[in-house]
Formats: sequence, C-alpha cells, structure tokens
Amino acid sequence: MRQFDFAPLYRSTVGFDRLAQLLDSVGGYDVDGYPPYNIERLGDNEYRISMAVAGFHKDEFKIDVKESTLVVSGQKKPDDKEPTFLHRGIAARSFERRFQLADYVEVKSADFEDGLLHIDLVRNLPERMKPRAIPVGTSEAKQLETTA
Repeated sequence: MRQFDFAPLYRSTVGFDRLAQLLDSVGGYDVDGYPPYNIERLGDNEYRISMAVAGFHKDEFKIDVKESTLVVSGQKKPDDKEPTFLHRGIAARSFERRFQLADYVEVKSADFEDGLLHIDLVRNLPERMKPRAIPVGTSEAKQLETTA
C-alpha cells in the first residue's frame, strides 16, 4: 500500500479549511517551487498570500481571477544595460502561479513591499449561508402578542 503526501495541495488552496478531506482525494503536485510563498490565515474569513519576488517591480505583475482560480504572474522586463554577474543567486525569471479558491473567496487587495507581493483575500458568505441563532419562544408568548 502506498502513502501519498498531499501537503502540496494544501499549500495551493485558500479557503478550503473545512473541506480538507476532499483535498485528500485529489492528486497532483507542484512541480516548480518558484517563487516561494506563504498562505496565512488572518481571521475566520481573511487570508493573505505572500510571495517572495525579489528583483521585480510592481508594474511587472499581473493578477487575474477567473471563476475560482487566482493566477499570479510576473514578467521580467529586459534591462537596457545587461549587468555582468560574478554570481547570480537571485532568480529574476518570469513565473506563473495558480491558486484554487474556495467558494465565496474574493481578492480584496494586492500590495508590493520590500520584495514581497501580498494578496489579501476574504471569504464573503451570503447571509443565507451564515450561522444564525434561532430564539426559542413559548406558545403563550405568541398568543399574548396576537391578542394584544
């Protein structure tokens, strides 16, 4: 019997906290690990994706949401003057990273600061889907209200 590691699936999904058992049934791994990223849970319905994209400028990013997929891509613009590197350890290559979003998860904002691209997400549940408390009354109280 084989044991599969589904950790890469948990890293590329946002908002599926309550549906983790469904992700266990899906296969697939993230082949390219560039750029590295974190997914934070800021609150019950708030998330943040932080991507380490050193060497990029904010105008070199493209962030698209189509249906339930968030696509973040970076296209490095060529420099007019090609520098001569003795060692190049900072990857400045183009990339495309996809994230599956759960139902009702929307992109709130995106910000680029100190080499990190932050994408803030929020889950906006419709009122009919939110938990609510139902008050328990007595039949005597209903009869008093209708007769008054």
